[in-house]
Amino acid sequence: MADNTPRPLNPMLSFTPELLLSAQGIRAAIFDVDGVLTDGSIYIGEHGEDFKAFNSLDGHGLKLLARGGITPMVITGRDSPAVRRRVADLGIAHAFFGVHDKLAAADAVMRTLQLDWAALAAMGDDWPDLPLMTRAAFTCAPPNAHAEVRAIAHHVTQATGGHGAARECCDLLLMANGRYATLLRGHLTTLDTRS
Repeated sequence: MADNTPRPLNPMLSFTPELLLSAQGIRAAIFDVDGVLTDGSIYIGEHGEDFKAFNSLDGHGLKLLARGGITPMVITGRDSPAVRRRVADLGIAHAFFGVHDKLAAADAVMRTLQLDWAALAAMGDDWPDLPLMTRAAFTCAPPNAHAEVRAIAHHVTQATGGHGAARECCDLLLMANGRYATLLRGHLTTLDTRS
């Protein structure tokens, strides 16, 4: 009978030491939806219903972030049942939908969590995200983000919005804060099917 002990697993993912240093100390991360958790396409049916495609890599990354002690949050300018369903399925407790003033929403949740900007990361793709990204200690943008957003991001992901960009940001934050390897090795004995 074969031994079912897993082979040793060491992280293959890597980021530059300077980038990891700049992402240390993050305790919460705000993510936009359209263009970050989705590819930015908005499908509207004949009855006005909204359809969105989400990536399971991003979903699992957000759950890993929470397990790693970094609170994931969503602040989005649009509101739809599809987004609310996805956020609920991922167990994200701090989510704001249909927000016109993302800075006010961020300030409110940060007061609730007793955090300041030095402990916050933000990921966005367009001008409405700039108030958060110019204040947060660490920022990411997908390569399909607007040029002004990419210009101020600490890290522009290799993956595009809706296709693993948020996961890349989550992995970076977990690695910078010393939690990535432990979470990776923990998956050798447990499976998570809801991502």
